[in-house]
Amino acid sequence: MSYSNDSMEPSSPISQRTIERASYITVALFMVSLVYFGLTTPFITVLFGYLIITHLGRVLSKTWAVMGFCVLTLLLFWLFINSLHQAVGVLPTTAQKAIPMLVDFAHRYGFDLPFSDSGTLKSFVVEELRDRLEHLVKFAQLSTKEFVYVIIGLVVTCGVFVQRTIDLGAGSYKITHNVYSGFTEALSRRFSNFFLSFHTVMGAQVIISTVNTFFTGLFLVILYLCNYPLPYSFVIVVVTFLCGLLPIVGNLISNTVIFFIGLSQSMNLGIIALTYLIVLHKFEYFLNSKIIGGKIKNPMWLTLLGLLAGERLGGVPGMILAPVILHYCKFEASAIPYRPDTNHS
Repeated sequence: MSYSNDSMEPSSPISQRTIERASYITVALFMVSLVYFGLTTPFITVLFGYLIITHLGRVLSKTWAVMGFCVLTLLLFWLFINSLHQAVGVLPTTAQKAIPMLVDFAHRYGFDLPFSDSGTLKSFVVEELRDRLEHLVKFAQLSTKEFVYVIIGLVVTCGVFVQRTIDLGAGSYKITHNVYSGFTEALSRRFSNFFLSFHTVMGAQVIISTVNTFFTGLFLVILYLCNYPLPYSFVIVVVTFLCGLLPIVGNLISNTVIFFIGLSQSMNLGIIALTYLIVLHKFEYFLNSKIIGGKIKNPMWLTLLGLLAGERLGGVPGMILAPVILHYCKFEASAIPYRPDTNHS
């Protein structure tokens, strides 16, 4: 590349379109690398952390926002560990009690079940629960790689919040419109748009999960006042909120937990819990159409396919990222114009 004598500007500069394309390719390679190297957990941590700390930054200074974010993170982690330890003892025991009652009820009233041996089913469900919960317990231990990734993600979150600019030397180069500054600016737009997609999708999911958790807590209080107390209320509330962050499948998981806990106490309590879940599920159809449908506007089948692919490629973090990536692709593609082909043969 040559330069003219009276200017430091290149004689054949790279076009803005080329830089924009390079930023799109970089983001695509970044997403593939996250899955390939197993780094979806710290990336999810950064996104969630940045979502929280930016809201704190609207009412606090940067220093106090970072301090408040650290305190809130420690509190959330303590709640997660506490509920996880309770779930390790609660869910397998509940499944052992509930499954035989469910099978006996089905046989008594002539329902055909896809399995005949309740003992085999019970062993399978209990072992599956133990494996999943033990994996989460290992994840929460201080010595694991995943926990270190979470800590790194939180540190990166604070760093990005304090200094959001990639090109710290912008404006000091001899060539004002240089490739590096242009590329970092375009890359910043890509990641800003990705965070906006995350904010849109997960913001809607947090609202739905919060509403769902509120009504679940209200249901538990009503049962207690009616002398039908449902045990393990703390676990139910935490599981309901955490599972609610997963689109579509999250409510199925939390609803199954509530039903089995109620069923483990008595058949009547299980039926009451199931009735409540059916009513709440109908209400959630309206809620989803207003919140998710109004903001994301993706068909359910596309979201389900994204969830399946995300779980296959990245586990639970992949499921969380899948609808965000779908929304981001639509967000970026809808901002790019194209020239319709008017020549029809």
